[in-house]
Parts: sequence; structure tokens; C-alpha cells
Amino acid sequence: MSAINSSATILVVDDDKKLRSTLEDYLTQSGFEVITAVDGADAINIFDKQQHKIDLVLLDGIMPRIDGFDVLKIIRQQSDVPIIMLSAREHEGDQLKGFEYGADNYITKPFLLSVLKEHIKSCLARTNSSKNTIVEKGKLSINVEKRRVYLDEKPLDLTPKEFDVLNFMVENEHRVLSREVILDSVWGMDYYGDYRTVDTIVKQLRKKLTEKHNYIRSVYGVGYFFEIQEEK
Repeated sequence: MSAINSSATILVVDDDKKLRSTLEDYLTQSGFEVITAVDGADAINIFDKQQHKIDLVLLDGIMPRIDGFDVLKIIRQQSDVPIIMLSAREHEGDQLKGFEYGADNYITKPFLLSVLKEHIKSCLARTNSSKNTIVEKGKLSINVEKRRVYLDEKPLDLTPKEFDVLNFMVENEHRVLSREVILDSVWGMDYYGDYRTVDTIVKQLRKKLTEKHNYIRSVYGVGYFFEIQEEK
């Protein structure tokens, strides 16, 4: 599947019947295959049965029975499928919560369908551009295709967004990356989030890498860079 392959299958999860129908019609007309779920419980049931064919999930954040954030956590326990949160919650804390739970993107309602489509294409492109390579940096081993990271030969539990940020920094080793560059490159130029989102992800990465492997360095007032130093 190419970056913009319209044969991709999208699971649309939203309890708003009108919006769900609008998304289904628009995405179908755009060439995507669409599966719909009326709420969180329905989404989990469908995903359990059809995850092998689902390429991306559009997930409402506020739903009855099972909240969208809980659905996100449940899916992330079994799959790295790209997930875009669609929510009326504009608070920064909700957006950060979405990324912490493993969302690949977070779009607040209302939104333009054309803009959503570009986010979908961008998300699929990042997922499908992964190459079958193993990158070795210091005590880190990154399987780009499988999106797995090992530290000291032990699996490192990263959220999808943590993986994307780490992989981007490794690809640009020694280059000082501003928060704006990281935000645009990882989240996409249409993302309207705060630069503090980058700081939060970097903080989480540093905690997981531990002080022993201080590979992510700060440049005060500018941003961050990845560098391997001699380890004692």
C-alpha cells in the first residue's frame, strides 16, 4: 500500500450518527473502504474481529458505554494501527492524554473534511514509508519496519508518538531540532497543537531511556538533538 493508497480500510468510530454517515460517505467517495462503529464497545468488538484488514482508525473521544480514550488504550494493547482522535475536547490536557495513550494525531471538532483527509494520507504515508531496517545507535536498536525499540537488548515500551519522535531524532543525529521542526515533521504541518507537546514526549522518552543513556540533549531556548556519547 502506497502513502496515499485509497484502498486503505478505515474504521470510523463515532456515536454521532450524522457525522458518522458524513465521514463514511466522504471517505468512500475518496476511494477508501470504510467500516463504522456506533460506540466504543462496538469499535472494540469490530477491531477484535477485523484488525487484520483495518489500516487506520478515526476515533471519537467522547462516547457512551466505553469512552474513546479507553478504546484507544485497549487497541494499543494489541496493535500499532494508526489512530486519529476526533474530539470536541480542546483542552491541552486532553490532547496530551490522547498522545500519551498512543494516538498518532488529535484533531478537534469541528474540522474540514479536506483537512482530515490530508491528515489521514500523512498518517498512512508515515506508517508505510517504514523500511525493513535495523538501526543501531549506542545501546539502542530500532526495528523501523516493526516499530520496535530495544535498549540494552531489552524491549522498550514506547507509545507510537514516542517512537516517531525518537526515530526522527535518530535519523537527524547531531542536528539540533527546534520544537517547531519536530512538531511539523512528526505531527504534520496542519497540526495546531502547542510546542509543549514536544517537551512532554521528550520528557517521557528520557525517563524511559534512563539517565544512564542520556542520548537526547537539550539546547536551551532552541530545541533538542540526539547524540551517542561514550558510556562509562
